[in-house]
Amino acid sequence: MQDLLITLLKAHQSVNATEENHRLHTLDFVSSTPACTNRDTSAGHITASAWILSPDGKAALLTHHKKLNRWLQLGGHLEDDPDIRAAAAREAREESGIESLQLLSDALFDVDVHPIPARKNEPEHYHYDLRFLFQSPVTEFRVSDESHDLAWVPLAQLVADGSNESVSRMARKTLPGV
Repeated sequence: MQDLLITLLKAHQSVNATEENHRLHTLDFVSSTPACTNRDTSAGHITASAWILSPDGKAALLTHHKKLNRWLQLGGHLEDDPDIRAAAAREAREESGIESLQLLSDALFDVDVHPIPARKNEPEHYHYDLRFLFQSPVTEFRVSDESHDLAWVPLAQLVADGSNESVSRMARKTLPGV
């Protein structure tokens, strides 16, 4: 998987200096860390996320994450998935109950690096989050036990909000004319 991650990261075109910094930092981490996908790697690990567009493409599905208490895109750890795209799809299905998500591109959609606070048996570490673009054919969803809630949030609202730069960045990438 390490070779696939390097290929995806080298091919990705960042939209701004912040994302480019995340891409380069992640590329360095993956290139120098053979166990980059292992949750037990103390510095951090690769995670897979899904930026899910509504059927009309005007909203994104966000989760109010229980552990982080923030509205975020759906995603998580790679577990035993053979491919990072499969991990993003699995996490999205598990967290939303939407079985028929469509992957819109095999290429990376976004790259983000963010700290995860220390918890009981885990020290503070980083998630090197690789994100893929999906679309849902339905608006119905099921809230999993990992979330307080899920919501379809209009892309224009996410762009204007700006309280979470990585979510706003993904909204700008998908909102026509922005």
